Amino acid sequence: MADDQNLAWDRIRDLLENGDSRAELESFLDSLNPGDLLYAVFHLSADEQRALLSIISAERAAELIEEMPDSHVADLIEDMPAHKAAPIVEEMSSDFRVDVLAEMDKEDADAILEQLEEEDALEIRELSAYSPDEAGGLMMTEFMSYPMSATVREVLEDLTSKEGDYGFLTVHYIYVVVRKRRLKGVVRIRDLVFSDPDIAVGTFAKPALTLTADADLEQLEDFFDEYDIAAVPVVDKHNNLMGIVRRRAVLEALTEKSEADSLKVAGIVGGDELRSMPILVRSGRRLSWLSINILLNIMAASIIAIYEDTLTAVIALAVFLPIVSDMSGCSGNQAVAVSMRELTLGAAGPRDVFRVLRKEIVVGLINGLALGILLGFAAWLWKGDLLLSLVVAGALSVNTVIAVCIGGTVPLILKRFNVDPAVASGPMLTTITDMCGFMLVLGLATIILL
Repeated sequence: MADDQNLAWDRIRDLLENGDSRAELESFLDSLNPGDLLYAVFHLSADEQRALLSIISAERAAELIEEMPDSHVADLIEDMPAHKAAPIVEEMSSDFRVDVLAEMDKEDADAILEQLEEEDALEIRELSAYSPDEAGGLMMTEFMSYPMSATVREVLEDLTSKEGDYGFLTVHYIYVVVRKRRLKGVVRIRDLVFSDPDIAVGTFAKPALTLTADADLEQLEDFFDEYDIAAVPVVDKHNNLMGIVRRRAVLEALTEKSEADSLKVAGIVGGDELRSMPILVRSGRRLSWLSINILLNIMAASIIAIYEDTLTAVIALAVFLPIVSDMSGCSGNQAVAVSMRELTLGAAGPRDVFRVLRKEIVVGLINGLALGILLGFAAWLWKGDLLLSLVVAGALSVNTVIAVCIGGTVPLILKRFNVDPAVASGPMLTTITDMCGFMLVLGLATIILL
């Protein structure tokens, strides 16, 4: 499999370099299964990917890039001439093209919108007004609606005549409306197929479950957890049908949010990172966090220099310094995770800092005492020194309490000042727990052992 994939991207590169025809290039792309195709394309450079999108048809290009992350597609599209990018954007599904244009600089996005038909440009601007984590930002405007009086035969004939228009959708339902837009009911495609062809669809349409455009991602997740349906219609205050949100779109949004949070926690800021991106862009995104982190680590390590004489006199302390700081950091990260989860659910906010602090102190005291006893016992078994055991046990116990208090409250405080807690909580927690851990171990050792 790996050899086939290697040959695939080499073959695509050869076709691009040799200036082969669109037909030959598209024929080769069609011979690959979707997984191998995407794998091969990601092994091309960004410039080669743009060249590929420019050569193949706009429809084929749209199909290809809809499998890529929004931010990566935006980077590719915004560096293409607007007159070449616009036809590709035109062929994207309504929800995806809104997400892509939202990732681009306003100037580049506007240049593409100017190349689109007026109706499409207006629709994109209207959908762009919604947050990407709301139903309005996730909905697509490609759906099928028919008047109540339309017969089953008429609907089926219309559907079969529009195979090209709806080919990229997972079609499960038609929506029954009055006055062109007001939603009256929904009919499953399979019920439509097995119904009397001469009866009106309005006679057996069922009431539709609906959501409003301002429903957030959590509400959408709860909705699809409760109801086993493929899509939900989005309506305005007059029950006019605005679009549909697919279950698939919600799952993708939840996955993207989780991946983005993971990248932030790892210190990769500024969006997705793929190895096909320019080296300097990737390096810059990582260094923006690492350069700050190295300064924070120098601050923490400076505590050791203050107690250099103590560390020299009791060299065994060097073994326990990383244990105390790392174990406290783990406890603090657990508290960070709980606070981040509660922020996401709306179960906690900046006003709950003192409530969270009280609860974390109790947990910290219990866990700190348990961990301190375990580490102190290990120190006693190793060195047989009761005073050394008391030093490391006391340091870990106190630092655990400090770590969980910081971990629980810092995300809430950062949220209060509109700082992304997913990015900043980790470095702050690590620096403070390291400094406190080093200071507690070496400070107690100076008082007790020397």
